[in-house]
Amino acid sequence: MALGAAPALAQPLLQSDLKSLPLVARGKVRDNYAVGDDRLLMVASDRLSAFDVVLGEPIPGKGALLTQMALFWFSRLGHIVPNHLTGADPESVVTLDERAQVRGRSMLVKRLKPLPVEAVVRGYLAGSGWTAYQASGAVCGVALPGGLRNASRLPEPIFTPATKAAMGDHDENIDFQRMQTIVGADVAERVRAVSLRLYEEAAEYARSKGILIADTKFEFGLDADGALTLMDEVLTPDSSRYWPLEGYAAAVDSGANPPSYDKQFVRDWLLQARVGGAPWNQRAPAPALPADVVEKTAAKYREALTRLTT
Repeated sequence: MALGAAPALAQPLLQSDLKSLPLVARGKVRDNYAVGDDRLLMVASDRLSAFDVVLGEPIPGKGALLTQMALFWFSRLGHIVPNHLTGADPESVVTLDERAQVRGRSMLVKRLKPLPVEAVVRGYLAGSGWTAYQASGAVCGVALPGGLRNASRLPEPIFTPATKAAMGDHDENIDFQRMQTIVGADVAERVRAVSLRLYEEAAEYARSKGILIADTKFEFGLDADGALTLMDEVLTPDSSRYWPLEGYAAAVDSGANPPSYDKQFVRDWLLQARVGGAPWNQRAPAPALPADVVEKTAAKYREALTRLTT
């Protein structure tokens, strides 16, 4: 499949079930299997999480779309920092009858020592950043100018780390000093510098394609030699807030969230959903997504990939 081509839709995969490899972990979206002692097979399912809760309905084609987008960005940003890709074919490490579960939605990657923090970069004020700014005028200890509005572009991108939450729990925003305590000052400085550079280069490219990357999170690990390595996914609609350039200014003027290519569409639906007559409490289980929300979400992911890669 050519990079950037829309992946062919197959039967949605809510959960992989490989018998030929030992399962290491099942995350919100990815199922990770051990390949020897030094590699992992990462299978991107069609699961969707929102508010750190995995929803019950798969988004058809999502895993393949995420994988295509991640591979695109790994290739485009490879000159900035090494990444975890091995270059080997994921289908080569499973049995013949399991290849359909792996095809087009998997990466065979180096096994790293993951850093226990998420490297979040924000170029615009949105989500939990907007909430924090309203309360204190700062985000993760970074003071911001007064008078900003929801979705305002920041004077310059800011680095706002978070701790990684266990499945079902919420990530916790932290300040840089806390991050230094967790991973060490030298590693923290390297992660911040690399994350800002990755974001700035990606945001400039995306803007040329009519997409604003409001914020994103990167994950890093250390290899056997201690080299900082970009891992997991990168700059996908699951890990980033994507806004179309058109319509952005009008949204800021109105104080509303801009139209979105990411899962904000699902978040917005969940925020108005009722469970037993009351608003959903953002704990599992989540309300069932209607068919039209599933399809519109899938369409958003497809459009984002097409715009970025063609």
